[in-house]
Amino acid sequence: MFASVYLHKDMRQPTDIRQEQIKQAVLDIIYTDGLKNLSTRMLAKRIGMSEGAIFRHFSTKQDIILSIIKDVQTDFIGGLRKIATSNNSPQQRLEELLCYTIKYLTDNKGITLLLFSEASHNNDTEMKKALMQIFNSQKKLISKIVLDGIAEGIWDESIPVENVAMLYMGIPVSLNVELVLSNGQMDTSNFCNRMLQLINRMLAK
Repeated sequence: MFASVYLHKDMRQPTDIRQEQIKQAVLDIIYTDGLKNLSTRMLAKRIGMSEGAIFRHFSTKQDIILSIIKDVQTDFIGGLRKIATSNNSPQQRLEELLCYTIKYLTDNKGITLLLFSEASHNNDTEMKKALMQIFNSQKKLISKIVLDGIAEGIWDESIPVENVAMLYMGIPVSLNVELVLSNGQMDTSNFCNRMLQLINRMLAK
C-alpha cells in the first residue's frame, strides 16, 4: 500500500512515488508521536525533503491525511469486500476477514491510530464523512458474513448481529495496545486466532 523507503532529498522521483513516501512518513509519525504532533517540519526531516517540496505534492497536511484515508477505502475496504462476497463458507470468510484486518493494520501501524482514535475527534467534516464510510462498510461486511452463517444454520440466530459487528470494530483498539506493549513486534496469527475463538464462542449455538 505505502512505500516504505525514504530516499535522499537530492534523488528526483516521480510524483506518485514521492506521494507514497510522504504518506508512509506521516503514518510512521502518527504511530510514534501522535497525529496532534504531526508537523510539516517533522515530516520534511523524516523524509529528507524541504517543506516546500512536500507542498508541491500535497496542498495541505489535511490533504495528505485524506489521501491516506482514500487508500484505506480502496485497499482495506476493497480487500474486506472481496473476502465477504466470496463463495467460501461463512466460517472461512470470517477467519479470512479477521486475519486480513489484523495483518493490514499491523503492516500499516499508523492507520490504527489515524482511523480509530485521534482522527475521529478532528473537526474536519470531510474527514469525518470518509471515516464514517469506512466504519459503516466494515460493519456491513462482517454483518453479511454472520447473516449468511445464520441462514445456513451454522450460528445461533438469536445472537444480535450488531453485537458481533461491535466486537469486530473493537479489534483495532486491542491490537494497538498489544502493538505498543510489544514495541511493534507481535504474533499476528496468534492474535487472529484469539479473536476468532472469541467471536465463534459468541456465535455458537
